[in-house]
Amino acid sequence: MRPYPLSRLLASVQKQTIVPDEILIIDGSTNDDTRHMLETQFQVKISETRIQDFSITYHKVPPNHRGLTKQRNYGLERVGSNIDIVAFLDDDTVLDSNYFKNLGEAFIGLPDAAGIGGLATNENRWQPKTMTQYNSQTHYVFQNYVVAESSRNVLRNKLGLASNELPGVMPLFGHGRTFSYPLTGKNYPVDLLVGMSMAFRKKVVDELHFSTFFEGYGLYEDADFSLRALHYGQNYLATSVQLEHHHDTAGRPNKFSYGKMVVRNGWYVWRVKHPKTSFKNTFKWYLITILLTAIRFLNIFTTRQRKEAFTEFMGRVVGLLSLMFHKPR
Repeated sequence: MRPYPLSRLLASVQKQTIVPDEILIIDGSTNDDTRHMLETQFQVKISETRIQDFSITYHKVPPNHRGLTKQRNYGLERVGSNIDIVAFLDDDTVLDSNYFKNLGEAFIGLPDAAGIGGLATNENRWQPKTMTQYNSQTHYVFQNYVVAESSRNVLRNKLGLASNELPGVMPLFGHGRTFSYPLTGKNYPVDLLVGMSMAFRKKVVDELHFSTFFEGYGLYEDADFSLRALHYGQNYLATSVQLEHHHDTAGRPNKFSYGKMVVRNGWYVWRVKHPKTSFKNTFKWYLITILLTAIRFLNIFTTRQRKEAFTEFMGRVVGLLSLMFHKPR
């Protein structure tokens, strides 16, 4: 349901220094706008063809295969046997011209890598350090870089609820650091890869599929998959694999459903990484979840999107209450 963002992404793929051997477009739209865009803007016949030196295959999935998780699996079943690396991209991204070149080099240089993720430069808030000391409650320092903490993280820091792990690594109590790494050109070992830009060796996706627990929009399905991929090797964030992410709201769930998924799906992926956990870490997971729910309630009075804040708050509350009666399996 996002033909314009997809056209922008494909235009950036055409400008790659190294183009992928195959592109699969798995379209779950309920209309034909995406198909018409491909036919008119890229002269794609709806069958396998080649446009400007790369191969593109379009699939309009049947209704029973719609939804992010199902569509990812639908695509995996159609990946060519000659492919070594399978890369996933959200349609609202725009690639740096060396995206696939740097991704391939990262896999060559990291033979133990199961998966490698890229980094959205337009969402990267890291800055070089300009002072010798920073307030640890308001800023997070990593090597020679610093990033300002969000208001919710500042509160977590003051309450002693901050993550004790590096970004991208899930702590024992589940709630990790959500920002990535500075643009150093280096590769960093992580647990979690972000679905907008993640790639795995073919041997991983041949054995793993995306969980059927995540239906419809499937919030955190990328976290679940990348955590299970750790059984096949280490995941890395490659800061040389760069793109822009232009967040598009089309096709996303309403805020109530989103809030509920934040809690229930968040609980699920936490237990995927840490199936056995102590009372202390369980208490901290619930405490942080309740704290973030309370902050979302306060957003009703502190932001202009009051209706969105209220409906997401209610979704989080319902998600929390539902964990008392039936936890995800």
